[in-house]
Amino acid sequence: MSRDLFAREALAQIPKILTLLDRNPHSPTYGCFDRNFWHYKIIDFPSGMAQEFVWPLALAYETNIPENPYYQQPMLREWVEAGILYAAHTAHRDGSCDDYFPFERAAGAAAFSLLAGLESYILLGLMDYEALKFFERRANWLASHYESGQLSNHEALIILCLERLGQLLQTSKWRRTIATRLERLLSWQSSEGWFKEYEGCDPGYHTLTISILAQLDRLKPDNRLKDVLSKAVELAAHFIHPDGSYGGEYASRNTYNFFPHGFELVGLWLPDALRINDQFLQGLEKGLAPCYGDDHIIGHHTWNYLLAWQDFIPERPQPMPRDVGSIWLQEAQILIKRRPGVELYIALNKGGVFKLFDADNLVASDTHLSLQVRQGRKLKNAVSHLMDSYQVKVQQDEITIEGQLGWAKQTQMSPIKLIILRVVMLTFGRFFPNLIRKLLQKILITGKQPAPFRFKRNFKWENHQWKITDELSSASWKGVTSAGIGSDQTSIYVVMSRTFQPGQLQPWLDLTPEIKKISMGQSLKIERSF
Repeated sequence: MSRDLFAREALAQIPKILTLLDRNPHSPTYGCFDRNFWHYKIIDFPSGMAQEFVWPLALAYETNIPENPYYQQPMLREWVEAGILYAAHTAHRDGSCDDYFPFERAAGAAAFSLLAGLESYILLGLMDYEALKFFERRANWLASHYESGQLSNHEALIILCLERLGQLLQTSKWRRTIATRLERLLSWQSSEGWFKEYEGCDPGYHTLTISILAQLDRLKPDNRLKDVLSKAVELAAHFIHPDGSYGGEYASRNTYNFFPHGFELVGLWLPDALRINDQFLQGLEKGLAPCYGDDHIIGHHTWNYLLAWQDFIPERPQPMPRDVGSIWLQEAQILIKRRPGVELYIALNKGGVFKLFDADNLVASDTHLSLQVRQGRKLKNAVSHLMDSYQVKVQQDEITIEGQLGWAKQTQMSPIKLIILRVVMLTFGRFFPNLIRKLLQKILITGKQPAPFRFKRNFKWENHQWKITDELSSASWKGVTSAGIGSDQTSIYVVMSRTFQPGQLQPWLDLTPEIKKISMGQSLKIERSF
């Protein structure tokens, strides 16, 4: 499998990253990667996360392949240094930065951009006292800050930043913090191997946590960390699909993320990790990778792909046949059913959202029943895919999930809401950013408000195919204006979700005509076979 595929995919993003950058040395925002701020002037502060984009540029500068026009280009060095210094100049006094609203003090943005700045500084051999003092100030803030929610990838990033900078500055002042936070992170690993992201298991973010912990193990080898990584890699192997795609809407955070670098590092001592990357490369070659090319998230995969190219292991293990059988991750509430040539992935805690593969072809991507309901002047969306404790019955050849629909989270900003948020953050909120973040997480991400509809989804294996039956009932169908099943519907806000992936080209199943036929007291029933 060609390692250069990782590099080519990543280098294709560099022109956009450079477009996002203010490259004018005489500009007051020289080095800023937030084009909405410095160019369009449609926001009132720059996102600190955007300064992470220095790392893809630094890696592009060092990536020596024939088709790389950025290799050893002097301007890239200058732009990387400008980006690091812009991060320093726009940080709060305590070293923190904002991402979505002023005085947010976002741990994720601070950690991603610190690691990027630090690694770029080391990679390019920069010498700048101001940058080093900034790194130390931000690290001090991260060491003492604990964000709301359990985001394992953020915790891993913070630990890696402290270890990396501690080694660079030859200081042990964060040693106790690193040990404490590592214990905290490891306590978030399920007995099944996955790391918690908000409410559950997201295989995509899981690969990022693997990547960060593998870098930490390389910096400071640790047999216990290797045991943790072995378990994590074994779990990740379950979610590489037969077509080479990975993850999706059946995960807790709905992401198609795949960060390959950690599997190359772990592959030095666990060859099975390399098989996962080889399967992903097959999907990448077929164009099945998701698009992460928007202004806010383009950097993560770009630097990770370039690191995977850099640390690619030439000696690859032979591929192995896929196992036939059942994998029931009871803590994650994900069930995988493998029959000869057929694979079914079901999210039991999301009402039975599923992906179904026949050989290496995606047959169905189903994010469950969705209704549009008029309530007065408002149109609301009732969905079956929100996370909940549903009634589940699992047998060898039959699975049933029952529960209640919930109202989709569709809160939008408005001028009035933005003004209120700004006033709050400029007064009370700036002193309690974690409280504001916690409230926004509750509104946009966590929790479920029940809707007056019940569903029952049944999967049955018979005659070498899966028969799927959906039943939907309600005391009243009044106000229901539209119904259907989509391939990629999600209803919580997650930065890395709702990206485009070719499997989403599957058509919407319009059930509105069937709904119109239903009388009071009747149920909707749909039967499909795959």
